[in-house]
Amino acid sequence: MKARILLISIFCCFYSLADAQIGEHRDVLSLGFNGGYIMSNVDFDPSVSQNNHGGITGGLSFRYTCEKYFKTICSVYAEVNYASLGWKEKIVDIKDAAVIDPETKKQQQYSRTINYIQIPFLAHLAWGKEEKGMQFFVNAGPQIGLYLSESTKSNFNVSDEITRIKAGTSQRSNTIWAQDTMSVENKLDYGIAGGVGMEYVTSHAGRFLLEARYYYGLGNIFGNSKRDYFGKSNYGNVIVKLSWLFDIRRTKK
Repeated sequence: MKARILLISIFCCFYSLADAQIGEHRDVLSLGFNGGYIMSNVDFDPSVSQNNHGGITGGLSFRYTCEKYFKTICSVYAEVNYASLGWKEKIVDIKDAAVIDPETKKQQQYSRTINYIQIPFLAHLAWGKEEKGMQFFVNAGPQIGLYLSESTKSNFNVSDEITRIKAGTSQRSNTIWAQDTMSVENKLDYGIAGGVGMEYVTSHAGRFLLEARYYYGLGNIFGNSKRDYFGKSNYGNVIVKLSWLFDIRRTKK
């Protein structure tokens, strides 16, 4: 089912651009760079209490503008990015107070950082000034992520805390612990991305884009068969990024 949704999204991206071919032709190829900040979490089932995990993203941007259909400027937009995702656990007791580790006497903290190469392939629709001025745009389409590495950060002994959870002596209100001992199983991530933003077009300095984007993962980082612990473990990410593009090929309208 998830793979079907991804294929439908890819089809919709191409269809929206192909359908625009009855408009005014454009032939603008733009390249550039992007960078930003990601607030991510993982939707576990059974659920794990979390705060947002902060990470960076950055890479190369590519855009081909092919058509203007009425007032809509139609493009294909793609990126190749390095991105740090993951989750940060919210470790509290039943009164929503911090859990103090009995050994270190510090508030327990645990986070997992998982690094990817991400490749979104998006339909880009914009409205506004083409030559100089402001545009409003929306992006939507599929994205894949290729696993690179992962690391864990905690200030307590995870094995000792698991022992306390099993013995019923832990202070935690959420006693799901399996995710703390598991490595990423599925190295390919995939899902749907969508965003809105503003673009400022200059005469000589290029194009500057500010975007807020959301990514919903359709794949799971851990196994989700009947014998596996988690029924799902997919990403949900909010990304804020700034991009700079410059035209390397541009034909007159």
